[in-house]
Amino acid sequence: MMAAAVLFAACVEDNLYEGPSTIVSVTPDKTAPTSDDPVTITAEFSGLQAVESATLSYQANGTKADVAMTGSGNIWKGVIPPQPDKTTVKYTVTVVNSAKFTTTSKELEYVVGDPPVEYDKLRLNELFGAASTDDGKFIELFNTSDNPIKLKDVVLRKDEAVCWTGIDGEVIPAHGVFGVIGAKGTTPRGFSSGFSAKKSVLVELVDPNGNVIDKFQRGEKADGWGNQSLASVKVAWGRVPDGTGKWMLVDPTPNAKNATTGTEDDTVVQ
Repeated sequence: MMAAAVLFAACVEDNLYEGPSTIVSVTPDKTAPTSDDPVTITAEFSGLQAVESATLSYQANGTKADVAMTGSGNIWKGVIPPQPDKTTVKYTVTVVNSAKFTTTSKELEYVVGDPPVEYDKLRLNELFGAASTDDGKFIELFNTSDNPIKLKDVVLRKDEAVCWTGIDGEVIPAHGVFGVIGAKGTTPRGFSSGFSAKKSVLVELVDPNGNVIDKFQRGEKADGWGNQSLASVKVAWGRVPDGTGKWMLVDPTPNAKNATTGTEDDTVVQ
């Protein structure tokens, strides 16, 4: 009888030590992520059994996904990839311990929110039509704002016709430049029209809502853009200083800041 009592007590003691883990906290590293931000979720667990695995489950835009979390001890992490602007992301964490007990957190959520895009801070910055081949010609943009600007659906018009439209993934950094290099389709993301350094021309920068943000005009339209012959220019036209100054004749610097000095060109409308 004494042996049976000891065995029973041992079994009771073992059972007391087996149970589910407790989820102490589930914390995102960003509470207001943008559409460029992955979100790292950190979970802290406690309990008498070791954590065997942890899973981060999330749903966004009608899709669901599970992410295997990594960690050691009681701290485990998983990453939710970037999601589109205005997406509500809902997520839970599930932990399985060495005794095979499963615990799932309550459902949490966050909303993805991009800051307003300041398209009005974009500027035409440098234009070069004097290259010996079309793939060397370019139109450069400048971002005068303190935030990156996505160029999707931003439009360039040359002589009143669309010649380039921004796509997903094209971004101009804060106070940075973005070169659209190559005329007549000679490069994958160049502009579709030609560009002459000895004729009248109008280049317009247009936001996704159809508003003209900035323009470069050399000469007059007359009976059609490009029909007015002008002195051939061997260099580029660039704003001095970048993004805000008047148009000057400068040495071409594609995808780089402009020269700090230049020569005036009276044929350019300032």
